[in-house]
Amino acid sequence: MMIKPLLLSLLCLTTLAAHAADPDDMVKYRKNVMSANGGLMGASNALIQNKVEFKGQLTGYARALEALNKDLPALFPKGGNAADSDAQPDVWNKRAEFEHRAKDTQTKAAAFAKAAAGNDSKLAEKFKELSDSCKSCHKDFRK
Repeated sequence: MMIKPLLLSLLCLTTLAAHAADPDDMVKYRKNVMSANGGLMGASNALIQNKVEFKGQLTGYARALEALNKDLPALFPKGGNAADSDAQPDVWNKRAEFEHRAKDTQTKAAAFAKAAAGNDSKLAEKFKELSDSCKSCHKDFRK
């Protein structure tokens, strides 16, 4: 299955990116990860709302979301910001709150992945909880 090597690669890159010396490279990487998150959320939403016929893809998307959100704070290392970033200074100034929200998103992503894998009747609810968690963080920590 192609998704497992992709997930492993993304996790390795996330860890390595935290040690990137160039803030511009870190911002580019972070934007790509967040773009992937957004794409997977949009595709998952279309499947959950029965707008398209690719239900077999949902479990893979949910697992990818879980992997991408495993360690969000690593995408925002100290000194890992640049002029082209959408991150607010509060990501670093209110680090404990940011990490708390990131942990919430990680927990919600794991719950969504579990629901998607098990045909859980609360799948749509778990997806909404993940979506709300993402929105909450973006509201306070993104320009």
